[in-house]
Amino acid sequence: MVSIADGLERIYKSLSNRGSELIPIEESLGRVIAEDIVAKYSLPNFDNSAMDGFGVSLIDVGKKLKIWKTIFAGDEVREDETLPPNSAVKVMTGAKLPNGVSSIIPFEEVPESGEDWILVPNSLQPHKHIRTKGEDISEGSLLVQSGTKLDGYSIGILASQGVSHIEVFKKPKVIVFATGKELKMHYEEILPHQIYNTNSPMLISRSKELGADVSFLKISEDSKEAIKKAIRNSLGADLIITSGGVSVGEADFTKESFLEMGMKVIFEKVDIKPGKPTTFGKIDDIGILNLPGNPSAGLINFEIFGKASILQISGNRENRIKTIECEILEDFKIKSGKTTVVLGNYDGAIFKPTKKRSPGMISPLHENSGFIILDKSVSEIKKGSFVRFIPTKLNWSSDFPEEILTF
Repeated sequence: MVSIADGLERIYKSLSNRGSELIPIEESLGRVIAEDIVAKYSLPNFDNSAMDGFGVSLIDVGKKLKIWKTIFAGDEVREDETLPPNSAVKVMTGAKLPNGVSSIIPFEEVPESGEDWILVPNSLQPHKHIRTKGEDISEGSLLVQSGTKLDGYSIGILASQGVSHIEVFKKPKVIVFATGKELKMHYEEILPHQIYNTNSPMLISRSKELGADVSFLKISEDSKEAIKKAIRNSLGADLIITSGGVSVGEADFTKESFLEMGMKVIFEKVDIKPGKPTTFGKIDDIGILNLPGNPSAGLINFEIFGKASILQISGNRENRIKTIECEILEDFKIKSGKTTVVLGNYDGAIFKPTKKRSPGMISPLHENSGFIILDKSVSEIKKGSFVRFIPTKLNWSSDFPEEILTF
């Protein structure tokens, strides 16, 4: 039996990405970049005005200046073009500045003006309202590091450098199937002794949310022959995730079937409650994650070991569990001796543990936003104590208006 930390490290050492592909940046949202992107241009690429106003020299403080000319954003300004003595240049926001301009006076701050002249205020400050070359991005600087999952702002950075195509890691190919002749899909009718398969739709959806290409195989019956057929049909994947059949019951053939198909076990029991039977192995380069059939147990262990597997295969350098330190809302007691997962809700300030803790339940996965993991030595946590919350739904929005300003 392995600890959670040991199990994760074994996964990180066992799995790797399967290569890369070249795609347009417009199609790169949510993908993991496979190359470092270095700035080809400074941003801005020239000194320009941050305001509509007049460009002047500091030596002309308090003087009456003639308006030389007007420059709009996008107008060409030669590299050797210089502001004449005793002159001001009328500029619009974004306009390139000629040499010699050391401050911008917004139109509304000009104390006196005429049709072709302005009076420079005595309060003129150096570099006021000037965007200097390279103040945002300097040429040669690292913009996007390999292994970064791209979002809309990353794509904006790439576009700012004229990047049209990038190399990204291939998406992990994940195949999900569940065992159990008592299981039926949600579109089928069930008999009184049968239940709907809830695990597979959840595993498929969460894997997609994590960036994987996911396929689902028809539910296998509880026989080694049927499970081996499903395994053979899954060998084109990067990761196979199964649900059920890893305990010690007479009809729990999943792990045994994988072993007979050549699986090398990386770990087969985890010091965790719920989900102790969780097993991880490999057939050649294919990762195998056998999860318990109980919904809460299986999906909690997916959030720990399945998520780590998918992020590792995807090439994402941010593949480690990140926690949020917060206070617990109420006193909480638990039987010590096992590393225990407790589902609950985090509202941005505190963690409230759920009252529903059965490993066979599905509603706590829907109703709660994450969980904490308690060390086996813990038997009680006092209200106000700090815990480490692991989110499963990192969506920072609310169903009611809140104060959003910091005072």
